[in-house]
Amino acid sequence: MKTKQKIHYVLRIAIAMCFIGHGSFGIITKQIWCNYFAVFGIGTKAAYALMPWVGAADIALGLIMLFRPMRAIALWLVVWGTLTAFLRPASGEPFAEFIERAGNFGAPLAMLILSGGIKSFKNLFELIDPAAEIDAKTMARVYNCLKTVGFLLLIGHGWLNLLQKKSLLGQYASLGFTEPAKVAQMAGVFEITAAVLVLFKPIRNLILIFIIWKAATELFYPRYEIFEWIERGGSYGTLIALWLSLKQVSSNLTIPFLSKKF
Repeated sequence: MKTKQKIHYVLRIAIAMCFIGHGSFGIITKQIWCNYFAVFGIGTKAAYALMPWVGAADIALGLIMLFRPMRAIALWLVVWGTLTAFLRPASGEPFAEFIERAGNFGAPLAMLILSGGIKSFKNLFELIDPAAEIDAKTMARVYNCLKTVGFLLLIGHGWLNLLQKKSLLGQYASLGFTEPAKVAQMAGVFEITAAVLVLFKPIRNLILIFIIWKAATELFYPRYEIFEWIERGGSYGTLIALWLSLKQVSSNLTIPFLSKKF
C-alpha cells in the first residue's frame, strides 16, 4: 500500500472515530452539552430532547465517511467540527478548548486536501478514491495541514494543563499523584514543547512518541473513558498521518528540516 493510501485510511478511521465518539455523547445526553445549546438560546429541556438526534446524525456521518467517503460530507464535518469546538469558548470555557480539538475539523480538512479538493458541485458527491494518484505539491499541502493541526491540538492540551483544568487534575489524582497541579504543569510544558517541535522541526521518532503520549493520556478520563478516547480519534489520526507523510514529503522536498537524516 502506498503512503498516500495509508494516510487516506488513517484519516478515514480517525474521522469516523471522532464523530462516532462525539455522537455517542449525544445519545448518552451528556449534561455539559446543555451549555452549548444555550449559546443558541435553547433551554435545558429542549437540549436534552435534541441531543440524541444530533448524536445520531454525528454517528451516521462518521459511518458514511468510514465506508463511503464523499467530499461533501468531509466538507460538512470541517464546518461542523469547527462549530462544535468553538461552542466551548462561546459558552464560557477557555479558548484552549477550541484549539485542543483541532483534530475534529483538521482530519476531514486533511482528507479533503488529500482527495484533490473540490473542483465542482458534482465532484462533491463522488466517492473519494483511495488509489487516486496525487502529486508532490498536494502531498506537501496535506503535510502542512497535518503539521498545523498537530501543533494546535498539542499546544491546546498543554495550555489546559497550565490552566489547571479541573478534569485533568482529577485524572492525575485518580492515578495516585499526590500533587496533581505540579503534574499538570510538567505535562503542559511537555505538550507545548512537543507542539513547537511538530510545527518547526518534525522528526518521525519524536512524533511517534507524541502519538503514544496522546493516545495513552486520553485513556484516563474518569467517566465514559471509551467514548472520550474514541472521540479524540481525530487527534491520534492526524498525528499518525503526519508521521506517515513525513517520509514521503522528505523524499520529495529539499527543505532543510525535512532532510532524510531525520
